[in-house]
Amino acid sequence: MGTAVTLVKDSPPDAPEIRPEAPAAKRRRGRRENLAGYLFMSPWIAGFLLLTAGPMAASLYFAFTDYNLFNSPKWIGFDNFTTMFHDPRWQKSVEVTAKYVIIGTPLKLLLALGVALLLAQSRRGQAFYRAAFYAPSLIGASVSVGFVWRALFSDDAIVDRTQSFLGVHTGGWVGDPNWVLYSLVALTVWQFGAPMVIFLAGLKQVPRELYEAAEVDGAGPLRRFWNITLPMISPVLFFNVLLETIHSFQIFGSAYVVSNASCGPADATLVYTCYLYQKGFKESQMGFASAMAWMLLLAVALVTAVLFWSQKRWVHYEEDAR
Repeated sequence: MGTAVTLVKDSPPDAPEIRPEAPAAKRRRGRRENLAGYLFMSPWIAGFLLLTAGPMAASLYFAFTDYNLFNSPKWIGFDNFTTMFHDPRWQKSVEVTAKYVIIGTPLKLLLALGVALLLAQSRRGQAFYRAAFYAPSLIGASVSVGFVWRALFSDDAIVDRTQSFLGVHTGGWVGDPNWVLYSLVALTVWQFGAPMVIFLAGLKQVPRELYEAAEVDGAGPLRRFWNITLPMISPVLFFNVLLETIHSFQIFGSAYVVSNASCGPADATLVYTCYLYQKGFKESQMGFASAMAWMLLLAVALVTAVLFWSQKRWVHYEEDAR
Protein backbone atom coordinates (compact mmCIF):
# COMPACT_ATOMS: atom_id res chain seq x y z
CA MET A 1 0.00 0.00 0.00
CA GLY A 2 1.27 3.46 -0.85
CA THR A 3 1.72 6.22 1.66
CA ALA A 4 -1.11 8.72 1.66
CA VAL A 5 -1.13 12.24 3.07
CA THR A 6 -4.42 13.50 4.49
CA LEU A 7 -5.14 17.20 4.02
CA VAL A 8 -6.41 19.27 6.92
CA LYS A 9 -10.10 20.15 6.65
CA ASP A 10 -9.45 23.86 6.83
CA SER A 11 -6.81 23.79 4.06
CA PRO A 12 -7.81 25.34 0.75
CA PRO A 13 -8.93 22.89 -1.94
CA ASP A 14 -6.09 23.91 -4.27
CA ALA A 15 -3.34 23.26 -1.66
CA PRO A 16 -0.51 21.14 -3.08
CA GLU A 17 -0.25 17.57 -1.90
CA ILE A 18 2.73 16.98 0.40
CA ARG A 19 4.63 13.86 -0.53
CA PRO A 20 7.29 12.27 1.66
CA GLU A 21 10.90 12.52 0.47
CA ALA A 22 12.15 9.41 -1.26
CA PRO A 23 14.72 7.44 0.80
CA ALA A 24 17.33 7.65 -1.97
CA ALA A 25 16.99 11.43 -2.26
CA LYS A 26 17.17 11.76 1.51
CA ARG A 27 20.40 9.77 1.61
CA ARG A 28 21.92 11.90 -1.18
CA ARG A 29 21.01 15.09 0.65
CA GLY A 30 22.53 13.73 3.88
CA ARG A 31 25.77 12.83 2.07
CA ARG A 32 26.00 16.33 0.58
CA GLU A 33 25.52 17.90 4.02
CA ASN A 34 28.15 15.62 5.57
CA LEU A 35 30.58 16.40 2.78
CA ALA A 36 30.12 20.14 3.30
CA GLY A 37 30.74 19.69 7.02
CA TYR A 38 33.93 17.70 6.45
CA LEU A 39 35.16 20.31 3.97
CA PHE A 40 34.75 23.05 6.58
CA MET A 41 36.52 20.88 9.17
CA SER A 42 39.31 19.78 6.83
CA PRO A 43 41.83 22.53 7.86
CA TRP A 44 41.49 21.55 11.52
CA ILE A 45 41.62 17.81 10.73
CA ALA A 46 44.75 18.27 8.61
CA GLY A 47 46.40 20.37 11.32
CA PHE A 48 45.50 17.83 14.01
CA LEU A 49 46.87 14.89 12.01
CA LEU A 50 50.04 16.64 10.83
CA LEU A 51 50.90 18.77 13.88
CA THR A 52 49.48 16.83 16.83
CA ALA A 53 48.53 13.20 16.23
CA GLY A 54 51.41 12.47 13.86
CA PRO A 55 54.20 13.86 16.10
CA MET A 56 52.66 12.14 19.14
CA ALA A 57 52.65 8.77 17.37
CA ALA A 58 56.24 9.33 16.21
CA SER A 59 57.43 10.29 19.71
CA LEU A 60 55.77 7.18 21.15
CA TYR A 61 57.75 5.05 18.69
CA PHE A 62 60.97 6.96 19.36
CA ALA A 63 60.53 6.37 23.10
CA PHE A 64 61.34 2.71 22.51
CA THR A 65 64.29 3.35 20.21
CA ASP A 66 67.86 4.58 20.26
CA TYR A 67 67.57 7.70 18.09
CA ASN A 68 70.05 10.58 17.86
CA LEU A 69 68.47 12.64 15.04
CA PHE A 70 71.26 11.65 12.63
CA ASN A 71 70.92 7.87 12.32
CA SER A 72 67.89 5.67 11.81
CA PRO A 73 66.01 4.73 15.00
CA LYS A 74 67.04 1.37 16.50
CA TRP A 75 64.44 -0.52 18.54
CA ILE A 76 65.65 -1.11 22.12
CA GLY A 77 62.38 -1.76 23.97
CA PHE A 78 62.12 -0.36 27.51
CA ASP A 79 65.83 0.47 27.85
CA ASN A 80 65.18 4.23 27.76
CA PHE A 81 62.75 3.97 30.66
CA THR A 82 65.10 1.72 32.66
CA THR A 83 67.98 4.14 32.14
CA MET A 84 65.73 7.06 33.04
CA PHE A 85 64.68 5.65 36.41
CA HIS A 86 68.35 5.09 37.39
CA ASP A 87 69.51 8.52 36.18
CA PRO A 88 70.36 10.81 39.15
CA ARG A 89 69.75 13.97 37.10
CA TRP A 90 66.33 12.69 36.02
CA GLN A 91 65.49 12.08 39.68
CA LYS A 92 66.73 15.60 40.46
CA SER A 93 64.48 17.06 37.74
CA VAL A 94 61.48 15.25 39.20
CA GLU A 95 62.32 16.59 42.65
CA VAL A 96 62.76 20.17 41.44
CA THR A 97 59.54 20.09 39.40
CA ALA A 98 57.52 18.61 42.26
CA LYS A 99 58.85 21.27 44.63
CA TYR A 100 57.98 24.02 42.17
CA VAL A 101 54.43 22.69 41.66
CA ILE A 102 53.76 22.11 45.36
CA ILE A 103 54.97 25.57 46.41
CA GLY A 104 54.12 27.76 43.42
CA THR A 105 50.59 26.59 42.56
CA PRO A 106 48.99 27.05 46.02
CA LEU A 107 50.67 30.44 46.55
CA LYS A 108 49.49 31.66 43.15
CA LEU A 109 45.92 30.52 43.76
CA LEU A 110 45.82 31.97 47.29
CA LEU A 111 46.99 35.36 46.03
CA ALA A 112 44.56 35.24 43.10
CA LEU A 113 41.63 34.41 45.39
CA GLY A 114 42.60 37.09 47.92
CA VAL A 115 42.83 39.82 45.28
CA ALA A 116 39.58 38.60 43.68
CA LEU A 117 37.80 38.93 47.04
CA LEU A 118 39.03 42.52 47.32
CA LEU A 119 38.06 43.41 43.75
CA ALA A 120 34.61 41.86 44.14
CA GLN A 121 33.71 44.76 46.43
CA SER A 122 32.38 47.92 44.80
CA ARG A 123 34.95 50.71 45.01
CA ARG A 124 36.32 53.57 42.96
CA GLY A 125 38.77 52.69 40.21
CA GLN A 126 37.71 49.05 40.23
CA ALA A 127 38.17 48.62 36.48
CA PHE A 128 41.69 50.08 36.66
CA TYR A 129 42.75 47.75 39.46
CA ARG A 130 41.40 44.72 37.61
CA ALA A 131 43.32 45.63 34.48
CA ALA A 132 46.49 46.38 36.44
CA PHE A 133 46.46 43.05 38.29
CA TYR A 134 45.67 41.14 35.09
CA ALA A 135 48.35 42.85 32.98
CA PRO A 136 51.29 40.56 34.01
CA SER A 137 49.35 37.52 32.80
CA LEU A 138 49.11 39.03 29.33
CA ILE A 139 52.89 39.03 29.05
CA GLY A 140 53.20 35.33 29.85
CA ALA A 141 56.43 33.47 30.55
CA SER A 142 58.22 35.16 27.66
CA VAL A 143 61.96 35.42 27.13
CA SER A 144 61.91 39.16 27.82
CA VAL A 145 60.23 38.62 31.20
CA GLY A 146 62.86 36.00 32.04
CA PHE A 147 65.68 38.43 31.30
CA VAL A 148 64.05 41.14 33.43
CA TRP A 149 63.47 38.70 36.25
CA ARG A 150 67.09 37.52 36.15
CA ALA A 151 68.25 41.12 36.31
CA LEU A 152 66.01 41.84 39.30
CA PHE A 153 67.22 38.85 41.30
CA SER A 154 70.91 38.98 40.37
CA ASP A 155 73.75 39.92 42.69
CA ASP A 156 73.66 43.59 43.77
CA ALA A 157 70.33 44.11 41.96
CA ILE A 158 67.25 45.76 43.44
CA VAL A 159 66.03 42.66 45.30
CA ASP A 160 69.48 41.95 46.72
CA ARG A 161 69.91 45.58 47.80
CA THR A 162 66.50 45.58 49.47
CA GLN A 163 67.36 42.41 51.37
CA SER A 164 70.74 43.81 52.40
CA PHE A 165 69.01 46.94 53.71
CA LEU A 166 66.79 44.68 55.83
CA GLY A 167 69.79 42.71 57.08
CA VAL A 168 69.40 39.62 54.88
CA HIS A 169 72.43 38.91 52.67
CA THR A 170 72.02 36.27 49.94
CA GLY A 171 74.25 37.58 47.17
CA GLY A 172 71.38 37.44 44.70
CA TRP A 173 68.81 34.71 44.29
CA VAL A 174 69.88 33.72 40.77
CA GLY A 175 73.38 32.72 41.84
CA ASP A 176 72.36 30.88 45.01
CA PRO A 177 71.21 27.24 44.62
CA ASN A 178 69.11 27.59 47.76
CA TRP A 179 67.16 30.60 46.45
CA VAL A 180 67.05 30.47 42.66
CA LEU A 181 64.02 28.17 42.51
CA TYR A 182 62.09 30.61 44.68
CA SER A 183 62.71 33.32 42.09
CA LEU A 184 60.78 31.13 39.62
CA VAL A 185 58.05 30.67 42.21
CA ALA A 186 57.90 34.45 42.65
CA LEU A 187 57.56 34.84 38.87
CA THR A 188 54.62 32.45 38.59
CA VAL A 189 52.92 34.00 41.64
CA TRP A 190 53.36 37.47 40.11
CA GLN A 191 51.37 36.33 37.07
CA PHE A 192 48.20 35.50 39.02
CA GLY A 193 45.88 37.54 36.81
CA ALA A 194 44.26 34.69 34.86
CA PRO A 195 43.02 32.67 37.87
CA MET A 196 42.07 35.95 39.57
CA VAL A 197 39.66 36.81 36.75
CA ILE A 198 38.13 33.32 36.92
CA PHE A 199 37.72 33.62 40.70
CA LEU A 200 36.16 37.04 40.24
CA ALA A 201 33.60 35.63 37.79
CA GLY A 202 32.74 32.87 40.28
CA LEU A 203 32.33 35.33 43.15
CA LYS A 204 29.89 37.38 41.09
CA GLN A 205 27.64 34.32 40.83
CA VAL A 206 27.23 33.87 44.60
CA PRO A 207 23.70 35.06 45.57
CA ARG A 208 23.75 38.06 47.90
CA GLU A 209 20.76 36.61 49.76
CA LEU A 210 23.00 33.95 51.30
CA TYR A 211 25.31 36.57 52.81
CA GLU A 212 22.38 38.63 54.06
CA ALA A 213 20.83 35.60 55.75
CA ALA A 214 24.18 34.70 57.34
CA GLU A 215 24.61 38.25 58.65
CA VAL A 216 21.16 38.08 60.23
CA ASP A 217 22.20 34.85 61.96
CA GLY A 218 25.29 36.60 63.31
CA ALA A 219 27.93 34.95 61.10
CA GLY A 220 31.20 36.86 60.86
CA PRO A 221 33.35 37.41 57.74
CA LEU A 222 35.45 34.27 58.23
CA ARG A 223 32.41 32.08 58.85
CA ARG A 224 30.66 33.51 55.78
CA PHE A 225 33.75 32.89 53.69
CA TRP A 226 34.16 29.30 54.91
CA ASN A 227 30.50 28.25 54.83
CA ILE A 228 29.19 30.24 51.86
CA THR A 229 31.93 31.59 49.59
CA LEU A 230 34.17 28.53 49.38
CA PRO A 231 31.38 25.98 48.77
CA MET A 232 29.73 28.21 46.17
CA ILE A 233 32.94 28.83 44.21
CA SER A 234 34.32 25.30 44.66
CA PRO A 235 33.76 24.40 40.95
CA VAL A 236 35.74 27.48 39.94
CA LEU A 237 38.41 26.65 42.51
CA PHE A 238 38.67 23.11 41.15
CA PHE A 239 39.03 24.44 37.60
CA ASN A 240 41.83 26.79 38.63
CA VAL A 241 43.64 24.11 40.65
CA LEU A 242 43.49 21.72 37.71
CA LEU A 243 44.58 24.29 35.12
CA GLU A 244 47.41 25.80 37.17
CA THR A 245 48.75 22.41 38.25
CA ILE A 246 49.02 21.21 34.66
CA HIS A 247 50.57 24.54 33.66
CA SER A 248 53.16 24.30 36.45
CA PHE A 249 54.34 20.88 35.24
CA GLN A 250 55.08 22.46 31.85
CA ILE A 251 57.41 25.22 33.08
CA PHE A 252 60.37 25.71 30.76
CA GLY A 253 60.95 29.21 29.36
CA SER A 254 61.33 31.06 32.64
CA ALA A 255 63.61 28.39 34.16
CA TYR A 256 65.76 28.27 31.03
CA VAL A 257 66.20 32.05 30.75
CA VAL A 258 66.57 32.89 34.44
CA SER A 259 69.27 30.22 34.80
CA ASN A 260 71.05 31.55 31.68
CA ALA A 261 70.37 28.31 29.76
CA SER A 262 72.21 26.21 32.37
CA CYS A 263 69.24 25.07 34.51
CA GLY A 264 71.47 25.80 37.48
CA PRO A 265 73.34 26.65 39.54
CA ALA A 266 73.98 23.08 40.77
CA ASP A 267 70.86 21.91 38.88
CA ALA A 268 68.73 23.97 41.27
CA THR A 269 66.36 24.95 38.42
CA LEU A 270 66.64 21.66 36.53
CA VAL A 271 62.91 21.33 35.98
CA TYR A 272 61.68 18.31 34.04
CA THR A 273 61.20 20.04 30.70
CA CYS A 274 64.62 21.67 30.94
CA TYR A 275 66.31 18.30 31.36
CA LEU A 276 64.18 16.92 28.53
CA TYR A 277 65.42 19.75 26.30
CA GLN A 278 69.03 19.07 27.23
CA LYS A 279 68.72 15.36 26.46
CA GLY A 280 66.88 15.84 23.19
CA PHE A 281 68.53 18.85 21.59
CA LYS A 282 71.89 19.26 23.32
CA GLU A 283 72.89 15.62 23.69
CA SER A 284 70.87 14.43 20.65
CA GLN A 285 69.26 11.60 22.65
CA MET A 286 65.85 12.00 21.08
CA GLY A 287 64.72 8.50 22.05
CA PHE A 288 65.46 9.20 25.71
CA ALA A 289 63.79 12.60 25.48
CA SER A 290 60.68 11.05 23.93
CA ALA A 291 60.51 8.56 26.79
CA MET A 292 60.76 11.47 29.23
CA ALA A 293 57.95 13.29 27.43
CA TRP A 294 55.63 10.31 27.74
CA MET A 295 56.49 9.90 31.40
CA LEU A 296 55.53 13.54 31.91
CA LEU A 297 52.25 12.93 30.10
CA LEU A 298 51.50 9.93 32.32
CA ALA A 299 52.38 11.92 35.46
CA VAL A 300 50.10 14.81 34.49
CA ALA A 301 47.32 12.34 33.60
CA LEU A 302 47.70 10.65 36.99
CA VAL A 303 47.60 13.95 38.88
CA THR A 304 44.55 15.00 36.84
CA ALA A 305 42.79 11.72 37.63
CA VAL A 306 43.50 12.18 41.35
CA LEU A 307 42.10 15.71 41.24
CA PHE A 308 38.94 14.55 39.49
CA TRP A 309 38.56 11.76 42.03
CA SER A 310 39.00 14.16 44.93
CA GLN A 311 36.44 16.65 43.63
CA LYS A 312 33.61 14.38 44.81
CA ARG A 313 34.62 15.23 48.38
CA TRP A 314 34.92 19.00 48.25
CA VAL A 315 33.41 20.39 45.03
CA HIS A 316 29.73 21.31 45.29
CA TYR A 317 27.66 21.83 42.16
CA GLU A 318 24.18 23.34 41.98
CA GLU A 319 22.69 19.94 41.12
CA ASP A 320 24.09 18.56 44.40
CA ALA A 321 22.38 21.30 46.37
CA ARG A 322 19.04 20.40 44.79
